[in-house]
Amino acid sequence: MKIALGQINPTVGDFAGNAAKIIDFARRAQAAGAGLAMFPELSVCGYPPRDLVERPAFVARNQETVERIAAETRGIAVLCGAVTPAEAETGKSVMNSALLLENGAIRFQQSKMLLPTYDVFDEQRNFAPARRQELFDFCGRRMALTICEDAWNDKHFWRRRLYNVDPVEDLMRAGGNFILNISASPFWEGKRELRQRMLAAIATQYQAPVVMVNQVGGNDSLIFDGSSFVLGRDGRLVAQAASFEEDLVFFDSETMTGEMHAQIEGDDAAAWAALILGTRDYMRKCGFQSALVGLSGGIDSALTACIAVEAVGAGNVLGVGMPGPYSSPGSIEDARALAKNLGIRFEVLPITPVFESFRACVTDVFAGRPEDHTEENIQARIRGTLLMALSNKFGSIVLSTGNKSELGVGYCTLYGDMVGGLAVLSDVPKTQVYRLARYVNSRRPLIPQATMEKPPSAELRPDQKDTDSLPPYEVLDAILEDYVEDSHSAEQIARERGFDPALIAKVLAMVDRAEYKRQQAAPGLKISPKAFGFGRRFPIAQKSEPR
Repeated sequence: MKIALGQINPTVGDFAGNAAKIIDFARRAQAAGAGLAMFPELSVCGYPPRDLVERPAFVARNQETVERIAAETRGIAVLCGAVTPAEAETGKSVMNSALLLENGAIRFQQSKMLLPTYDVFDEQRNFAPARRQELFDFCGRRMALTICEDAWNDKHFWRRRLYNVDPVEDLMRAGGNFILNISASPFWEGKRELRQRMLAAIATQYQAPVVMVNQVGGNDSLIFDGSSFVLGRDGRLVAQAASFEEDLVFFDSETMTGEMHAQIEGDDAAAWAALILGTRDYMRKCGFQSALVGLSGGIDSALTACIAVEAVGAGNVLGVGMPGPYSSPGSIEDARALAKNLGIRFEVLPITPVFESFRACVTDVFAGRPEDHTEENIQARIRGTLLMALSNKFGSIVLSTGNKSELGVGYCTLYGDMVGGLAVLSDVPKTQVYRLARYVNSRRPLIPQATMEKPPSAELRPDQKDTDSLPPYEVLDAILEDYVEDSHSAEQIARERGFDPALIAKVLAMVDRAEYKRQQAAPGLKISPKAFGFGRRFPIAQKSEPR
């Protein structure tokens, strides 16, 4: 049988829009001769719905939409994800389920067994787990139907497992010979390769084909790359959908041959594609048509502007230069050159007069005290106020430009450069910012060479450099990766990296102290295994020693 993988980009709660996609993809699959069209986890309501499933009206719309999809896809079987009622004694109102729709009705239902509650996942908060699993017969095969995490607990692959049951193993012991998995598996660098290795191990272990259809698109901080695929019983790649875009890909379940669509190769290219998709979908799904970026002439704002233009088009991006008393002569020219290269409108709003007014206002109160970071932060906050004023006036979203290194150690100003509706680079360390900037310029020279080469500086005091307050970014990023992403101790970092223990202790203290800033930051796009935000929950008030 010809089977189609419908890799769609749903919006949470957009039942009419999501249904239209499923019906359209199913009809296209049917026209191409497919007998089954598969869609991602919770594709009817969008993933992750979080506490929306506690609203009865949301669940009712979900059910109505399932019935509509079933009625309008007669002639082809449809496998899609939806919420379904849970048994009362579970304490939850719904389950996360996969539904096989055929001839206008629900023929088979399997709910999710393993509900992840780590990093960005909190499914046990909202869903009841399935209590049993069953196989279903289709096109002469005994289908083992799983939902995302259900396939992530293979004892032969993982050194450390999170659950004491393995839904795939149980289904295959019951006689399954064909594994289906509908997923909403978010992207991080290396995740696409990990998924294939993990599911190839399952295919080989059970000598059974594995089919995985994944969601694509951005929802809040999460970016779903799609990259759906089919593996033969020997783990060989049989069919594959594109990454970071909607796609419809076919394979034949008898001959185990299928379509191979072009892939994005390389970490930098994948990160670039992810940031564009995440920015575009965040703006589109939140109702923003245009974006504002404060252009300092530095590398972070330059890369953010490049991403914004690629995401929503040059005509929808406004660059704003806000030179202050300590801005270098070349900064505004570098910003202007970038704007010209990108083809975006560029406005200059000097902040020095406003800064002098602030100074005059607090002269008496601050009498006898030297100037310090207070005056530096006032400059950053003036810029933040101007950007938010423009946002209010024009209805544009402010894209904040801070990177993961700065956010990690708090080298940023609350209500200043941290203002904005989306922190595009909040999961991109400074060293990766430079790599992505070089990647951008390798495709088309956009970022001025001076911006690429100048020492990083906030330019909030005379001759200021980032290295006045921070270690070199190559050192800082290595420490942050070990501490934030891998939870290594200071001793372990010192032993494995060979860095000065005093420097490591200083950086770790800065990370912990900046928690109050990060929890007030704009939501950011996740592209690493551990980003700041929803998936990293630390208390603000605490005395835990970072040792």
